[in-house]
Amino acid sequence: MKFETLAIHAGQEPDPNNGAVMTPVYFTSTYMQDGIGKPRQGYEYSRTLNPTRKALQDCLAELESGTWGLAFASGMAATDTVLRMLKSGDHVVAGNDVYGGTFRLFDKILRRFGLDFTFADTTDPENLAEASTPSTKIVWLETPTNPLLAVTDIRAVSEMIKNHPSKPLLVVDNTFATPYLQRPLELGADLVVHSMTKYLGGHSDVVGGAVIGKDKELGQQLAYLQNAIGGVIGPMDSFLVLRGLKTLHVRMDRHFENAAKIIQFLEKQKNIKQLIYPFHESHPQQKIAKSQMKNGGGMISFVMKDGKDAAIKVAESTKIFTLAESLGGVESLIEVPAAMTHLSTQGSTLEVDAGLVRLSVGIENVDDLISDLEQALG
Repeated sequence: MKFETLAIHAGQEPDPNNGAVMTPVYFTSTYMQDGIGKPRQGYEYSRTLNPTRKALQDCLAELESGTWGLAFASGMAATDTVLRMLKSGDHVVAGNDVYGGTFRLFDKILRRFGLDFTFADTTDPENLAEASTPSTKIVWLETPTNPLLAVTDIRAVSEMIKNHPSKPLLVVDNTFATPYLQRPLELGADLVVHSMTKYLGGHSDVVGGAVIGKDKELGQQLAYLQNAIGGVIGPMDSFLVLRGLKTLHVRMDRHFENAAKIIQFLEKQKNIKQLIYPFHESHPQQKIAKSQMKNGGGMISFVMKDGKDAAIKVAESTKIFTLAESLGGVESLIEVPAAMTHLSTQGSTLEVDAGLVRLSVGIENVDDLISDLEQALG
């Protein structure tokens, strides 16, 4: 089946009890067993497995070309669980433009437990090779990155890692692209991570995370950690993400259509110093982006000529673009990363330009969105 069909049907057979088309929301914490140690169909406790969550996990696996998927209470819970596979002394190479929450977890929290991190420019695989050590166990990519929208050649990095003595896992945060635009497992990644709060849910009404992979042993190891740590998504939230996935392809196409027209408007604005978008001709990795992504997505960043004060003024002046953190919903959002989502990077090598503005382009009428930006920029 093609992606659009899988998004609606994968993992979601009509309920065998009554034929219900929509996956039921199983509000139960425990399940009757047929005997001591004999759970029905593998269900014994909902931290371990819940039928609504299983439907979501199975759907995610299909959409990302994986063989298994795991759903978590947030993107950060998913990220943290992946890192729990490591032990003290292990090393991680990560991008130098990762999400602020990822940087905070890696640099401020997990270092305290003996893990070592190096942040490098992943757009050049040679940088990753230089940053890697004999104890490197994970290479962590975002592509496109948050918020600078840098693009990394996943296949090239995968090939580089195969020749590394420690054979580190390649983990790709695919939140910005979604499986509709990009499927890292098909390009050589070992694991894909998502904040389902964003495009997968798509309506700014749910928080969730996911990890998807192909290797059976990796899946068993992470499923064990998911159950042991317990950062799982609840049944109602699982249902909401499943509902969002059904329209993912429709929404992503509209996000892109709107973003493309907004780009045409923004590139004419004289008070913008730099425009950043993966499919724009000025983007240094445009060729790579077009080779591994279906379209450029709905995220746009730009830097104001007059810096911090101008960025804040624009972000506080929009009427339709809502000043808020997060992204990927049907509504358009605007933020200043240095003061909001990426405040945790302040004072580090990952510090964000104070004049940077990030847009999450929604699916409203694009003429209204452009008019809103025009008055705010003016």
